[in-house]
Amino acid sequence: MSLFLNQEDGYYSLTTTGIVIFVAIIILLVALTAFLKSKGNADETPKNTKTFSTKQLVFSAAAIALGFATSYIKIVPMPWGGSITLCSMLFVTLIGYCYGPKIGLIAGFAYGLLQFVQDGGSYILSPLQACLDYILAFAALGLSGFFYKKANGLIKGYLFAILIRGLLHTIGGYLYWMDYMPESFPQSLAIIYPIAYNYSYILAEGLITVILLLLPPVKNAMARVKKLATE
Repeated sequence: MSLFLNQEDGYYSLTTTGIVIFVAIIILLVALTAFLKSKGNADETPKNTKTFSTKQLVFSAAAIALGFATSYIKIVPMPWGGSITLCSMLFVTLIGYCYGPKIGLIAGFAYGLLQFVQDGGSYILSPLQACLDYILAFAALGLSGFFYKKANGLIKGYLFAILIRGLLHTIGGYLYWMDYMPESFPQSLAIIYPIAYNYSYILAEGLITVILLLLPPVKNAMARVKKLATE
């Protein structure tokens, strides 16, 4: 279709050139933001202006990298996007659990951009659909940060975050994906198809993850991770 986009059967997908340019824009925006922030902080005290400490930045980058790597380990891939992965959502929600919603949402947004690039923008029907299915849905994982000071905050935050992620995918499903409902799906239940599709894999992975988090060794390990990340 163009240097940047391909079109086939109603889908838009980024070409290799488009992906390279998209990544380059992200890098430039991050570099520009860092430059402007450092320039603006020259006459200000670090205490009031620093968003990420070095430890927070390193920990967040490592968690995003682990989440991105495990997202490739798809235990059950779904036909129209999404999959049950090796607890990939946990690593992103862990950032919010350690540092709160502000840093959690920033990290989730960055992870959403990586997920978009990972798929090569392979299921783009409109800019809003791409935002709902990639940017906003994965940024929602940072909402776990609202529970970072609560008892059992990791599990509570994780469940809240993945439910909101599922909601955003479901909204996109109602707006854009109803025409792709398989004929084998009961027509009497067609109205709940986006809910059933999206929450089937999100809740399945969520159940596996929560069971693991409830195991005493894992629970103790997560407590040590938070302590190391926040000391």
